[in-house]
Amino acid sequence: MNAHRHEAEGVEASPRLLGPAEIRDLAELLEVTPTKKLGQNFVHDANTVRRIVQTAGVRAGETVLEIGPGFGSLTLGLLEVGASVIAIEIDKRLAAQLPHTAGIMQPGKPLTVVTQDALRVTELPGEPVRLVANLPYNISVPVLLHLLEHFDSLQSGIVMVQSEVGHRLAAGPGSKVYGAPSVKAAWYGHWRTAGQVSRMVFWPVPNVDSVLVGFERADVPGTESERVATFALVDAAFQQRRKMLRQSLSSVLGGTSATATAVLEAAGVDPQERGEQLTVADFLRIARAAAAQS
Repeated sequence: MNAHRHEAEGVEASPRLLGPAEIRDLAELLEVTPTKKLGQNFVHDANTVRRIVQTAGVRAGETVLEIGPGFGSLTLGLLEVGASVIAIEIDKRLAAQLPHTAGIMQPGKPLTVVTQDALRVTELPGEPVRLVANLPYNISVPVLLHLLEHFDSLQSGIVMVQSEVGHRLAAGPGSKVYGAPSVKAAWYGHWRTAGQVSRMVFWPVPNVDSVLVGFERADVPGTESERVATFALVDAAFQQRRKMLRQSLSSVLGGTSATATAVLEAAGVDPQERGEQLTVADFLRIARAAAAQS
């Protein structure tokens, strides 16, 4: 798809979003075959795009961060409502094409494309206040945690992820799907599921369901060194989630069940509890108690 082709076909200059035909044109033009390695499933339904943008509460004039824009379906939806978009795309072909697509379908709108791996980005040409993205399924949790760690300006967001991952992110203590991602995400704020997304709005159609997950940033409960220590405890607890904390945390709390028990009791946590019962505040108390005893 290019400007000459659309002019030749008489496409109007008014703002538009991508549909299945445009997605196929772009894939053919760029010789792109979606890969599982990059987790590429492209949204081709305008109604879904507008629903995501609306659910995210994007306002005109805001700077929004998008990860993995692909052919630009969601990018165009964000530009349509007047947002300024910073899009991070690892695929050089897609990154190079995106400004051209936006120039044709959302002319004159503010778009900055960063051609880089989102997991390696630590600086951005702006301060985005929202994250809105269709995240590649294979890296969705690491990407979210990385962005929240490095970009304090992000205050809220809506991301589309694999349903299983989304429910895990939003889960609370005691839930069957509560795990390390749930606790680590809670370090940065409050999470909720915000609706299912049909498989049929993607090309290619994925073999998993998708869900929208929203977050609101909150003040982090501890320092950076405390975050690192807390996350290490979380990892240890959920690697052996069926074991009691005095056993699962022994490797990171002195090496024995007795030393772990002493730290847990000092933190006011029952050594016979399991990780799935603890909040992020509980894990932080354990980290602080361990630091005090070291």
